[in-house]
Amino acid sequence: MTLADVLDPLQQPLVTVLDTPVSWTEVLGFGSGALCVWLVARQHLANWPIGIANNLFFILLFTQSGLYADAGLQIVFIALAAYGWWTWTHGGGPGTSVLPVRSTTRTEWSWLLAAGAVGTLGLTLLLSRATDSTVPFWDALTTSLSLMATYGQCRKRVESWWLWIAADVVYIPLYAYKELYLTSLLYLGFLTLCLVGLRSWNRDMASGRREGVVVPV
Repeated sequence: MTLADVLDPLQQPLVTVLDTPVSWTEVLGFGSGALCVWLVARQHLANWPIGIANNLFFILLFTQSGLYADAGLQIVFIALAAYGWWTWTHGGGPGTSVLPVRSTTRTEWSWLLAAGAVGTLGLTLLLSRATDSTVPFWDALTTSLSLMATYGQCRKRVESWWLWIAADVVYIPLYAYKELYLTSLLYLGFLTLCLVGLRSWNRDMASGRREGVVVPV
């Protein structure tokens, strides 16, 4: 049995939405993605392995749809998930194994914004010249925003939710344009969960300040 024999059933249509076939890959990506974001909002450690499974499904889905930057992004997400998994369990500093929620520093914002701008420009040029992508700028922009947000998620920076919200606002119409209607719906759900997560993390950060918790930089 080859890898193609294993993957082929996942690419077969399961249901039809708005006269467009929806594959097993998209359905499984939908379910694992929704569960992952819900777990992140609750600061549950299981979000990391569930997120890795979600990344694998989306590698297949996005490659089929010509969203090459998003497909490559999933590989980076897997590496960041391993880092985030370790950080959430070991990054709390002396006396605690729990990483607290805190705000992004000005220094972090400076290099994040610079890296995001450079990444968007570089990926746009790469996708325009080296692939048949029909949406090089939007693919590049969402890739950069997602990487910035994932870094913040790994470090439990509360503003990571705002970056995810910005990415989702672009993702929703982008996936609909690519006829990935179920994934577009999933990202609408992500947007709602991001608002829930933002509220929850803000509440936890405020609670930590009231209790006098020393937050490491």
